[in-house]
Amino acid sequence: MAVAGYVIRGGLAGRERLRVLARIQAAPTIRLLSRLRIAPGARCLDAGCGGGDVALELARMVGPGGEVVGVDRDEVKLELAGEEARAAGLHNVSYRVADVSALDAEEEFDLVYSRFLLAHLPDPAAALRRLVAAARPGGLVVLEDIDFTGPFCHPPSRAYRRFWELFPAAVRAHGGDPTFGPALPGLLAGAGVRAIDVRVVQATGRDPDVRLMPALTLENSIDAVAAAGLARREAVEAMVDELYAFAADPDTVLALPRVVQAWGRVPA
Repeated sequence: MAVAGYVIRGGLAGRERLRVLARIQAAPTIRLLSRLRIAPGARCLDAGCGGGDVALELARMVGPGGEVVGVDRDEVKLELAGEEARAAGLHNVSYRVADVSALDAEEEFDLVYSRFLLAHLPDPAAALRRLVAAARPGGLVVLEDIDFTGPFCHPPSRAYRRFWELFPAAVRAHGGDPTFGPALPGLLAGAGVRAIDVRVVQATGRDPDVRLMPALTLENSIDAVAAAGLARREAVEAMVDELYAFAADPDTVLALPRVVQAWGRVPA
């Protein structure tokens, strides 16, 4: 199942990839949210929530007196997210099918959060204005997004280099910007957010999940790569096999794209 305008497959296959990504990003995202001291009882929005991994963390942070609303366009992922929330015993989180660009919330949330969404949209500034409008005066807007730069690996890998060419090209071909992350602080300022701060994190090393992510991402992007005419499907499938073999080698060291974290407050 594909979500229109999004390069990476949705549905169940996309959810399994997001589980790996969530494990990789858990520590830096939780550090960021903990740094911001989200108050118990807060009402939070997770825009482009996918499988709900961050929504569940927020639900734990705000406690039973708070509320978390996750929105996404992928109905299958939202159904899975709802099942996982119930299995975790978290009853203060709910999910809605919604397009962030058409979000109609106005001053409803103490925290508005989004990760790896805006870079895939043809008009991220318009979507961000909707997110900022959803935050209450004095509320936080917190964003994490990709900066597809800074690749390195050891030993050298042709498939790894090709992944860093094909995936960004597919994102651009579908109207996104794979190096969007550094634009976040300026867009927040342009949308009226104040007290803006920014950090950059990059997952690197020999962790099995980190090593696996390029293979999973390219495998779940084959349709988009082929549709854009960037490479033949058979050639991409062969590269995916190479990336899985590369990931299976315990001596492999590689880097994932940089992640820009930016946040600020809506004026009270």
